Amino acid sequence: MMMALGMFIFGLPTLAYQELQRQTDWRHPGTSRVGAPPARQFLGRGDDQITLPGVLVPELCGSLLSLDTLRAMADTGHAWPLVEGTGRIHGLWVIEHLSETRTLFFQDGAARRIEFSLRLQRVDDSRIDLLGSVLEPLGNLQP
Repeated sequence: MMMALGMFIFGLPTLAYQELQRQTDWRHPGTSRVGAPPARQFLGRGDDQITLPGVLVPELCGSLLSLDTLRAMADTGHAWPLVEGTGRIHGLWVIEHLSETRTLFFQDGAARRIEFSLRLQRVDDSRIDLLGSVLEPLGNLQP
């Protein structure tokens, strides 16, 4: 298992991504001042996005049903927990965009190669406060 989005498992039997691109923004809007550079104020964290591009080759690995499953999940509008295969929890994410490009066709029109890109948007607030309370007892074990 590479990663799980809700109950959808990313991996060779379903859909394997080739990259994980994450973009996190922080908000620092400026206020214009006369004769001086704009004043900046930190307003907090902005958007957090993950993009998963990859290639699906149905003859070798992966399933066409995986793309349909992700589209059905996106149609619900629900947020899904995102968990890496290492156990790292990334929070709740919605499917914001899914694109596919089909090439190398068989005689019946089925594609041999499908390039895809899945974009996820984080929708939950950061819960670092819960992480701290979980790790407190471990702090007592260190000398």
